[in-house]
Amino acid sequence: MSAPRSTRKDIDGWVILDKPVGMTSTHAVSRLKRIFNAKKAGHAGTLDPLASGILPVAFGEATKTVPFVQDGEKAYRFTVRFGAETDTDDSDGKIVAQSELRPERAEILARLPQFIGTIEQTPPAFSAIKINGERAYDLARDGETPQLVARLVTIHALDLVSADQDEAVFEARCGKGTYVRAIARDLGRLLGCFGHVTALRRTRVGPFTEADAIALSDLEESGVEAQAMRRVEAGLMELPRVIVDRDAAAKLRRGQSILLRGADAPMDGSAYAACGGVVIAVGAVEKGELVPGRVFNLPF
Repeated sequence: MSAPRSTRKDIDGWVILDKPVGMTSTHAVSRLKRIFNAKKAGHAGTLDPLASGILPVAFGEATKTVPFVQDGEKAYRFTVRFGAETDTDDSDGKIVAQSELRPERAEILARLPQFIGTIEQTPPAFSAIKINGERAYDLARDGETPQLVARLVTIHALDLVSADQDEAVFEARCGKGTYVRAIARDLGRLLGCFGHVTALRRTRVGPFTEADAIALSDLEESGVEAQAMRRVEAGLMELPRVIVDRDAAAKLRRGQSILLRGADAPMDGSAYAACGGVVIAVGAVEKGELVPGRVFNLPF
């Protein structure tokens, strides 16, 4: 007997989920696929189960825009507890170092500039970084010590929101690949008192903010799905847009470059083309031409 045909639908667009604490990003995407009965979905930037907040989920053709969202700036609000470092750099791990010392507010503020700009950061042992084809967290769970290499990350801002004797709340704006848990670990070491993250919320991913987010419980209510779905183009809103006619759109869809004219034509770099309110292609502007990298199969 042949396998039954899938009843899942071709759905294209973005849903900006406010992920709850305790759920993995993969599980969150699976829940949304069931809610929307969608064939294809993926997320833009993993959130730890401990973390809540912005998890952009792309459906169908929108998955082609995921790299552009992931490359955007991220923002976080997080709490660091001083006095202990854990093997996971958060409250789910085992304590590996302790101290009776507690930092004064002025000491914390004095150390923050060391985390601003492009800095070297060693990812946490329990992270999704691959080492010889295996995830670091899988090696760590098996009792091995992953040999993680420091890499360059960019932190645009790190602000102290509040502090008491044992904890401090921070807000950070950073680039792709930055680990907030590593910030907490390294700050605790610099202060000589150790530290780990006890609460973490992501408040921005690229063009998406908390104002765009919707709770999973709301999505599970009947009739909300259509209102929650954003257009494919939403994932490209931080790139320059080029409006093209149908002839140019057809060329782009065939993989051909088009010549850009006019004073508003973007300079060299990434850009996307739209026709009739529908995204056609995204690619690179080179010497006055838009060279398509990804083409979208959407009706226009």
